[in-house]
Amino acid sequence: MDKENKRNKLTVNDILVIAPYNAQVHDLTEAIPGVRVGTVDKFQGQEAPVVIFSMATSSPEDAPRGMEFLYSLERLNVAVSRAKAVFILVASPKLFEPDCMSPQQMKLANALCRLREMAVR
Repeated sequence: MDKENKRNKLTVNDILVIAPYNAQVHDLTEAIPGVRVGTVDKFQGQEAPVVIFSMATSSPEDAPRGMEFLYSLERLNVAVSRAKAVFILVASPKLFEPDCMSPQQMKLANALCRLREMAVR
């Protein structure tokens, strides 16, 4: 329902798909034409009723730019805060079990794990 308690049909314009890597953005853009797909930087200041955040890697070890980039608190915050109604996280279960090598990595992993704990399933 919108602000006036009016029901509206969900359209592709109501969905943002966010991915951390440009290569994933490219692949998603081709796979789901018509849906807005981009990195968090592209969607700064924009919102949508539904936001889908694709983590785009199977494990922290496979992350091209390292755990600090993939688990960035700023990126996670921007992705979550773009959603007006529903936030969907698409992630491998392995991303919730990283081998942290520093207190900073533990902090980053904890934020992602806390997001999952708080999720309504």
